[in-house]
Amino acid sequence: MSPKHPSESITILTDLVLPSETNPLNNLFGGELLARMDRAASIAARRHSRRIVVTASVNHVAFNRAISLGSVVTVEAKVSRSFKSSMEVFIDVWVEDRESGSRTKANEAIYTFVAVDDTGRPVEVPAIVPETELEIQRFDAALRRKQLSLVLAGKMKPSEATELKALFIE
Repeated sequence: MSPKHPSESITILTDLVLPSETNPLNNLFGGELLARMDRAASIAARRHSRRIVVTASVNHVAFNRAISLGSVVTVEAKVSRSFKSSMEVFIDVWVEDRESGSRTKANEAIYTFVAVDDTGRPVEVPAIVPETELEIQRFDAALRRKQLSLVLAGKMKPSEATELKALFIE
């Protein structure tokens, strides 16, 4: 199985925030944004694996900026790292200024997907070869996040989490 670059999985969804998608403050519901991110991330994971994918976890979500009614929202997702059958997908959310057209990062998230066969059993996915500085940073950090998740779930001993230990031991 040939390795792939993160750019091969990039998925960009752009949409408008409508009145039915907002809260009483006329800002996009968080749940609506989560659904948009999940859709974009699942497409990115499918593009990388070329298999059926299922959401395994939402590892991180940061609602840094409210997104108001009428805003143009762009959700960009791409696979940041793959493991045996799982893929970490990093999602950036941008809001476009209506008058100037400039984009501001509003939110970000990290989801994990697992590739499965037609019976729902996990299947192997291609490795990732990061190219840009940002892709390399996200690739490296993905292993630390995975190790932390495994330690917290009791599936890895803290002493085996070499990437995490490296953060604290010189």
